[in-house]
Amino acid sequence: MAALPLEGITVVAIEQAVAAPFTTSRLADAGARVIKIERPEGDFARGYDDVARGQSSYFVWLNRGKESLMLDLASAEGKAELARLLDGADVLVQNLKRGALAKLGFGFDRLSEQWPRLVTCSITGYGEDGPMADRKAYDLLIQAESGLCSITGGPDEPARVGISIVDIATGATAHAAILEALIRRGITGAGANISVSMFDVMADWLTVPLLNHEGGKSPKRLGMAHPSIAPYGVFTTRDDALILISVQSDREWRKLAEIFLERPELGTDPRFATNVARVRNRSETDAIVAEGFARLTAEAATAALLQADVALASVSDMERLSHHPHLRRISVDTPNGAVSYPAPAAVFAGETRSYGAVPGLGKPGVVPVTAGAPEGDGG
Repeated sequence: MAALPLEGITVVAIEQAVAAPFTTSRLADAGARVIKIERPEGDFARGYDDVARGQSSYFVWLNRGKESLMLDLASAEGKAELARLLDGADVLVQNLKRGALAKLGFGFDRLSEQWPRLVTCSITGYGEDGPMADRKAYDLLIQAESGLCSITGGPDEPARVGISIVDIATGATAHAAILEALIRRGITGAGANISVSMFDVMADWLTVPLLNHEGGKSPKRLGMAHPSIAPYGVFTTRDDALILISVQSDREWRKLAEIFLERPELGTDPRFATNVARVRNRSETDAIVAEGFARLTAEAATAALLQADVALASVSDMERLSHHPHLRRISVDTPNGAVSYPAPAAVFAGETRSYGAVPGLGKPGVVPVTAGAPEGDGG
Protein backbone atom coordinates (compact mmCIF):
# COMPACT_ATOMS: atom_id res chain seq x y z
CA MET A 1 0.00 0.00 0.00
CA ALA A 2 1.30 3.47 -0.90
CA ALA A 3 2.59 5.66 1.90
CA LEU A 4 0.08 8.20 3.10
CA PRO A 5 0.99 11.83 2.36
CA LEU A 6 1.26 12.95 6.00
CA GLU A 7 3.07 9.93 7.44
CA GLY A 8 5.74 11.18 9.84
CA ILE A 9 3.77 14.32 10.73
CA THR A 10 2.70 14.65 14.37
CA VAL A 11 -0.25 16.82 15.32
CA VAL A 12 -1.11 17.94 18.85
CA ALA A 13 -4.79 18.84 19.05
CA ILE A 14 -6.21 20.79 22.00
CA GLU A 15 -9.71 20.55 20.68
CA GLN A 16 -13.35 19.89 21.36
CA ALA A 17 -16.69 19.89 19.56
CA VAL A 18 -16.66 19.99 15.73
CA ALA A 19 -14.54 22.57 13.87
CA ALA A 20 -11.05 21.63 15.06
CA PRO A 21 -11.81 17.88 15.25
CA PHE A 22 -12.96 18.04 11.62
CA THR A 23 -9.58 19.52 10.69
CA THR A 24 -7.52 16.97 12.58
CA SER A 25 -9.63 14.00 11.48
CA ARG A 26 -8.64 14.80 7.89
CA LEU A 27 -4.98 15.09 8.91
CA ALA A 28 -5.26 11.69 10.61
CA ASP A 29 -6.88 10.19 7.50
CA ALA A 30 -3.83 11.34 5.54
CA GLY A 31 -1.44 9.50 7.86
CA ALA A 32 -0.59 12.08 10.51
CA ARG A 33 -0.29 10.99 14.12
CA VAL A 34 -2.90 13.05 15.94
CA ILE A 35 -2.64 13.31 19.74
CA LYS A 36 -5.95 14.65 21.01
CA ILE A 37 -5.65 16.32 24.41
CA GLU A 38 -8.81 15.99 26.48
CA ARG A 39 -9.69 17.24 29.92
CA PRO A 40 -10.49 14.50 32.47
CA GLU A 41 -14.21 14.51 31.61
CA GLY A 42 -13.39 14.39 27.92
CA ASP A 43 -14.34 16.37 24.84
CA PHE A 44 -17.90 17.54 25.50
CA ALA A 45 -18.86 16.30 22.03
CA ARG A 46 -18.64 12.79 23.48
CA GLY A 47 -21.98 13.56 25.13
CA TYR A 48 -23.84 15.19 22.24
CA ASP A 49 -25.96 12.09 21.53
CA ASP A 50 -25.79 8.30 21.83
CA VAL A 51 -26.93 7.05 18.43
CA ALA A 52 -23.68 5.43 17.24
CA ARG A 53 -23.61 2.21 19.26
CA GLY A 54 -24.33 4.21 22.39
CA GLN A 55 -21.75 6.87 21.49
CA SER A 56 -21.92 10.36 20.06
CA SER A 57 -22.35 10.52 16.29
CA TYR A 58 -20.26 13.70 16.21
CA PHE A 59 -17.40 12.16 18.15
CA VAL A 60 -17.38 8.90 16.18
CA TRP A 61 -17.39 10.83 12.90
CA LEU A 62 -14.64 13.32 13.73
CA ASN A 63 -12.15 11.48 15.93
CA ARG A 64 -11.21 8.36 14.01
CA GLY A 65 -7.50 7.60 13.86
CA LYS A 66 -6.55 9.76 16.85
CA GLU A 67 -4.95 9.06 20.22
CA SER A 68 -6.69 10.46 23.28
CA LEU A 69 -4.54 11.86 26.07
CA MET A 70 -6.08 13.18 29.29
CA LEU A 71 -4.21 16.23 30.55
CA ASP A 72 -4.97 18.90 33.11
CA LEU A 73 -3.36 21.80 31.31
CA ALA A 74 -3.83 24.03 34.35
CA SER A 75 -1.38 21.89 36.31
CA ALA A 76 2.41 22.09 36.21
CA GLU A 77 2.56 18.46 35.16
CA GLY A 78 0.08 19.04 32.32
CA LYS A 79 2.00 22.04 31.03
CA ALA A 80 5.28 20.13 31.16
CA GLU A 81 3.72 17.26 29.20
CA LEU A 82 2.35 19.65 26.58
CA ALA A 83 5.81 21.18 26.15
CA ARG A 84 7.27 17.69 25.75
CA LEU A 85 4.67 16.85 23.11
CA LEU A 86 5.41 20.07 21.21
CA ASP A 87 9.12 19.14 21.12
CA GLY A 88 8.15 16.36 18.73
CA ALA A 89 5.20 18.00 16.98
CA ASP A 90 4.82 19.49 13.53
CA VAL A 91 1.36 20.98 13.97
CA LEU A 92 -0.60 22.38 16.91
CA VAL A 93 -4.35 22.80 16.40
CA GLN A 94 -6.42 24.45 19.11
CA ASN A 95 -9.88 25.91 19.48
CA LEU A 96 -9.71 27.25 23.01
CA LYS A 97 -11.18 30.62 23.85
CA ARG A 98 -9.10 33.53 22.59
CA GLY A 99 -6.14 34.06 24.91
CA ALA A 100 -6.60 30.76 26.79
CA LEU A 101 -3.42 29.25 25.35
CA ALA A 102 -1.39 32.29 26.42
CA LYS A 103 -2.83 32.07 29.95
CA LEU A 104 -1.52 28.51 30.07
CA GLY A 105 1.96 29.79 29.23
CA PHE A 106 1.91 28.90 25.54
CA GLY A 107 1.40 32.26 23.87
CA PHE A 108 2.19 32.67 20.21
CA ASP A 109 5.48 34.44 20.94
CA ARG A 110 6.74 31.48 22.97
CA LEU A 111 5.48 28.98 20.40
CA SER A 112 7.27 30.68 17.51
CA GLU A 113 10.47 31.21 19.50
CA GLN A 114 10.76 27.79 21.14
CA TRP A 115 9.34 25.74 18.26
CA PRO A 116 10.11 27.75 15.08
CA ARG A 117 9.13 24.91 12.72
CA LEU A 118 5.75 24.41 14.39
CA VAL A 119 2.62 25.16 12.39
CA THR A 120 0.05 26.53 14.84
CA CYS A 121 -3.59 26.84 13.81
CA SER A 122 -6.02 28.57 16.16
CA ILE A 123 -9.75 28.35 15.51
CA THR A 124 -11.93 30.96 17.20
CA GLY A 125 -15.36 32.45 16.77
CA TYR A 126 -14.35 35.98 15.80
CA GLY A 127 -10.57 35.98 15.47
CA GLU A 128 -7.75 37.29 17.62
CA ASP A 129 -8.91 40.91 17.74
CA GLY A 130 -11.91 43.07 16.96
CA PRO A 131 -14.96 44.16 18.95
CA MET A 132 -16.46 40.66 19.31
CA ALA A 133 -13.27 38.66 19.77
CA ASP A 134 -14.07 37.64 23.32
CA ARG A 135 -17.55 36.32 22.61
CA LYS A 136 -18.34 32.64 22.77
CA ALA A 137 -19.24 31.29 19.35
CA TYR A 138 -20.95 28.12 18.24
CA ASP A 139 -22.24 27.01 14.88
CA LEU A 140 -25.81 28.30 15.00
CA LEU A 141 -24.73 31.55 16.65
CA ILE A 142 -22.47 32.27 13.69
CA GLN A 143 -25.17 31.22 11.23
CA ALA A 144 -27.34 33.91 12.82
CA GLU A 145 -24.67 36.60 13.29
CA SER A 146 -23.27 36.29 9.77
CA GLY A 147 -26.68 36.60 8.11
CA LEU A 148 -26.78 33.05 6.77
CA CYS A 149 -30.13 32.40 8.46
CA SER A 150 -31.62 35.43 6.70
CA ILE A 151 -31.28 33.71 3.33
CA THR A 152 -32.10 30.18 4.54
CA GLY A 153 -35.62 28.82 4.85
CA GLY A 154 -38.94 29.83 3.38
CA PRO A 155 -40.53 33.28 3.02
CA ASP A 156 -42.09 33.31 6.48
CA GLU A 157 -39.07 33.04 8.77
CA PRO A 158 -35.30 32.51 8.80
CA ALA A 159 -33.94 29.02 9.42
CA ARG A 160 -30.74 27.25 10.33
CA VAL A 161 -28.90 25.09 7.86
CA GLY A 162 -29.64 21.52 8.90
CA ILE A 163 -26.02 20.53 9.55
CA SER A 164 -23.14 22.23 11.40
CA ILE A 165 -22.23 24.12 8.25
CA VAL A 166 -20.11 26.80 9.97
CA ASP A 167 -18.07 24.28 11.94
CA ILE A 168 -17.53 22.08 8.90
CA ALA A 169 -16.60 25.02 6.67
CA THR A 170 -14.20 26.31 9.33
CA GLY A 171 -12.63 22.88 9.78
CA ALA A 172 -12.13 22.51 6.04
CA THR A 173 -10.62 26.01 5.80
CA ALA A 174 -8.20 25.26 8.64
CA HIS A 175 -7.25 21.94 7.05
CA ALA A 176 -6.36 23.64 3.76
CA ALA A 177 -4.38 26.38 5.53
CA ILE A 178 -2.37 23.84 7.52
CA LEU A 179 -1.48 21.94 4.37
CA GLU A 180 -0.35 25.21 2.74
CA ALA A 181 1.84 25.96 5.76
CA LEU A 182 3.37 22.48 5.71
CA ILE A 183 4.19 22.83 2.02
CA ARG A 184 5.85 26.19 2.65
CA ARG A 185 7.72 24.79 5.64
CA GLY A 186 9.10 22.08 3.37
CA ILE A 187 10.56 24.86 1.22
CA THR A 188 11.63 27.45 3.81
CA GLY A 189 11.88 25.45 7.03
CA ALA A 190 9.74 28.01 8.84
CA GLY A 191 6.55 27.27 10.74
CA ALA A 192 3.43 29.44 10.76
CA ASN A 193 0.85 30.95 13.06
CA ILE A 194 -2.59 30.59 11.45
CA SER A 195 -5.80 32.08 12.79
CA VAL A 196 -9.14 30.94 11.39
CA SER A 197 -12.29 32.73 12.49
CA MET A 198 -15.66 31.03 12.13
CA PHE A 199 -17.24 34.40 11.34
CA ASP A 200 -14.65 35.16 8.65
CA VAL A 201 -15.20 31.78 7.03
CA MET A 202 -18.95 32.24 6.82
CA ALA A 203 -18.65 35.85 5.66
CA ASP A 204 -16.39 34.62 2.84
CA TRP A 205 -18.94 31.99 1.86
CA LEU A 206 -21.68 34.67 1.85
CA THR A 207 -19.88 36.86 -0.70
CA VAL A 208 -22.43 36.37 -3.50
CA PRO A 209 -25.55 37.24 -1.49
CA LEU A 210 -23.69 40.15 0.12
CA LEU A 211 -22.67 41.57 -3.26
CA ASN A 212 -26.24 41.13 -4.50
CA HIS A 213 -27.48 43.08 -1.47
CA GLU A 214 -24.92 45.83 -1.94
CA GLY A 215 -25.84 45.93 -5.62
CA GLY A 216 -29.46 46.68 -4.81
CA LYS A 217 -30.82 43.15 -5.16
CA SER A 218 -30.93 41.90 -1.58
CA PRO A 219 -31.67 38.15 -1.63
CA LYS A 220 -34.91 36.84 -0.20
CA ARG A 221 -35.71 33.49 1.36
CA LEU A 222 -37.16 31.31 -1.36
CA GLY A 223 -37.21 27.87 0.21
CA MET A 224 -35.82 25.49 -2.40
CA ALA A 225 -35.94 28.00 -5.25
CA HIS A 226 -32.85 29.80 -6.54
CA PRO A 227 -32.73 33.59 -6.14
CA SER A 228 -31.18 34.31 -9.53
CA ILE A 229 -32.03 31.34 -11.77
CA ALA A 230 -35.40 30.09 -13.06
CA PRO A 231 -36.75 27.52 -13.30
CA TYR A 232 -34.70 26.15 -10.42
CA GLY A 233 -36.89 24.62 -7.74
CA VAL A 234 -39.10 21.76 -6.59
CA PHE A 235 -42.12 20.56 -8.53
CA THR A 236 -44.73 17.90 -7.76
CA THR A 237 -45.53 15.04 -10.12
CA ARG A 238 -48.94 13.48 -10.72
CA ASP A 239 -48.14 10.78 -8.15
CA ASP A 240 -47.02 13.37 -5.54
CA ALA A 241 -43.26 12.87 -5.88
CA LEU A 242 -41.04 15.92 -5.39
CA ILE A 243 -38.42 16.59 -8.06
CA LEU A 244 -35.95 19.46 -8.10
CA ILE A 245 -34.82 20.75 -11.50
CA SER A 246 -32.17 23.26 -12.45
CA VAL A 247 -32.20 25.00 -15.83
CA GLN A 248 -28.81 26.68 -16.07
CA SER A 249 -28.90 28.09 -19.60
CA ASP A 250 -31.28 29.35 -22.24
CA ARG A 251 -30.40 26.35 -24.41
CA GLU A 252 -31.53 24.04 -21.61
CA TRP A 253 -34.77 26.02 -21.33
CA ARG A 254 -35.47 25.51 -25.02
CA LYS A 255 -34.95 21.76 -24.67
CA LEU A 256 -37.15 21.66 -21.56
CA ALA A 257 -39.87 23.51 -23.46
CA GLU A 258 -39.64 21.24 -26.49
CA ILE A 259 -39.17 17.80 -24.94
CA PHE A 260 -40.57 17.98 -21.41
CA LEU A 261 -43.28 20.64 -21.68
CA GLU A 262 -44.05 19.79 -25.34
CA ARG A 263 -44.45 23.52 -25.97
CA PRO A 264 -41.46 24.50 -28.13
CA GLU A 265 -42.80 28.01 -28.67
CA LEU A 266 -41.97 28.83 -25.05
CA GLY A 267 -38.29 28.49 -25.91
CA THR A 268 -38.34 31.72 -27.91
CA ASP A 269 -41.19 33.52 -26.15
CA PRO A 270 -39.65 36.84 -25.00
CA ARG A 271 -41.21 36.38 -21.55
CA PHE A 272 -39.12 33.24 -21.01
CA ALA A 273 -36.36 33.10 -23.62
CA THR A 274 -33.62 34.38 -21.30
CA ASN A 275 -32.87 33.65 -17.68
CA VAL A 276 -33.26 37.33 -16.79
CA ALA A 277 -36.76 37.26 -18.31
CA ARG A 278 -37.66 33.99 -16.59
CA VAL A 279 -36.57 35.31 -13.20
CA ARG A 280 -38.52 38.52 -13.80
CA ASN A 281 -41.57 36.38 -14.65
CA ARG A 282 -40.79 33.67 -12.10
CA SER A 283 -44.39 33.06 -11.02
CA GLU A 284 -45.55 32.46 -14.57
CA THR A 285 -42.45 30.42 -15.44
CA ASP A 286 -42.89 28.15 -12.43
CA ALA A 287 -46.61 27.79 -13.05
CA ILE A 288 -45.98 26.54 -16.60
CA VAL A 289 -43.35 24.07 -15.41
CA ALA A 290 -45.62 22.92 -12.58
CA GLU A 291 -48.34 22.11 -15.12
CA GLY A 292 -45.87 19.95 -17.02
CA PHE A 293 -44.98 17.99 -13.89
CA ALA A 294 -48.61 17.59 -12.82
CA ARG A 295 -49.44 15.58 -15.94
CA LEU A 296 -46.63 13.03 -15.48
CA THR A 297 -45.70 10.37 -12.96
CA ALA A 298 -42.30 10.60 -11.29
CA GLU A 299 -40.96 7.85 -13.54
CA ALA A 300 -42.21 9.50 -16.71
CA ALA A 301 -41.08 12.96 -15.62
CA THR A 302 -37.60 11.68 -14.81
CA ALA A 303 -37.33 9.96 -18.19
CA ALA A 304 -38.44 13.09 -20.05
CA LEU A 305 -36.09 15.35 -18.12
CA LEU A 306 -33.16 13.04 -18.78
CA GLN A 307 -34.08 12.98 -22.47
CA ALA A 308 -34.05 16.79 -22.41
CA ASP A 309 -30.68 16.74 -20.63
CA VAL A 310 -32.05 18.81 -17.75
CA ALA A 311 -30.41 18.47 -14.33
CA LEU A 312 -32.70 16.96 -11.73
CA ALA A 313 -32.70 15.40 -8.28
CA SER A 314 -35.16 13.62 -6.07
CA VAL A 315 -35.95 15.44 -2.83
CA SER A 316 -34.56 12.77 -0.54
CA ASP A 317 -34.50 12.24 3.20
CA MET A 318 -32.11 10.42 5.52
CA GLU A 319 -33.87 7.12 4.92
CA ARG A 320 -33.22 7.36 1.20
CA LEU A 321 -29.62 8.50 1.76
CA SER A 322 -29.08 5.48 4.00
CA HIS A 323 -29.77 3.21 1.02
CA HIS A 324 -28.66 5.51 -1.80
CA PRO A 325 -26.93 3.68 -4.67
CA HIS A 326 -24.18 6.31 -4.78
CA LEU A 327 -23.43 6.30 -1.05
CA ARG A 328 -19.87 5.13 -0.30
CA ARG A 329 -19.23 3.95 3.25
CA ILE A 330 -16.35 3.16 5.55
CA SER A 331 -16.41 1.05 8.71
CA VAL A 332 -14.58 2.45 11.72
CA ASP A 333 -13.78 0.64 14.96
CA THR A 334 -15.00 2.30 18.16
CA PRO A 335 -14.87 1.23 21.82
CA ASN A 336 -18.39 -0.16 21.39
CA GLY A 337 -17.84 -1.90 18.06
CA ALA A 338 -17.66 -1.00 14.38
CA VAL A 339 -19.73 1.90 13.04
CA SER A 340 -20.46 2.40 9.34
CA TYR A 341 -20.88 5.89 7.93
CA PRO A 342 -20.20 7.92 4.74
CA ALA A 343 -16.67 7.77 3.37
CA PRO A 344 -14.51 10.89 2.96
CA ALA A 345 -15.20 12.44 -0.41
CA ALA A 346 -11.66 12.48 -1.86
CA VAL A 347 -10.79 9.30 -3.77
CA PHE A 348 -7.13 8.66 -4.64
CA ALA A 349 -6.77 6.50 -7.72
CA GLY A 350 -5.04 3.21 -7.09
CA GLU A 351 -5.17 3.60 -3.29
CA THR A 352 -7.26 1.87 -0.66
CA ARG A 353 -7.32 4.07 2.40
CA SER A 354 -7.51 2.72 5.94
CA TYR A 355 -9.16 4.65 8.73
CA GLY A 356 -8.05 4.46 12.33
CA ALA A 357 -10.27 3.66 15.27
CA VAL A 358 -12.13 6.11 17.48
CA PRO A 359 -10.29 6.26 20.81
CA GLY A 360 -11.77 5.80 24.22
CA LEU A 361 -11.07 8.60 26.66
CA GLY A 362 -7.35 8.69 27.43
CA LYS A 363 -6.57 5.82 25.06
CA PRO A 364 -4.92 5.40 21.67
CA GLY A 365 -6.91 4.26 18.67
CA VAL A 366 -6.72 0.60 17.70
CA VAL A 367 -5.97 -1.22 14.46
CA PRO A 368 -7.37 0.64 11.43
CA VAL A 369 -10.26 -0.86 9.50
CA THR A 370 -9.95 -0.67 5.72
CA ALA A 371 -12.72 0.90 3.76
CA GLY A 372 -9.68 18.11 27.84
CA ALA A 373 -8.90 21.35 27.64
CA PRO A 374 -10.33 24.62 28.92
CA GLU A 375 -13.64 25.69 27.43
CA GLY A 376 -13.34 26.37 23.75
CA ASP A 377 -15.08 28.20 20.95
CA GLY A 378 -15.90 26.60 17.68
CA GLY A 379 -19.03 24.54 18.30
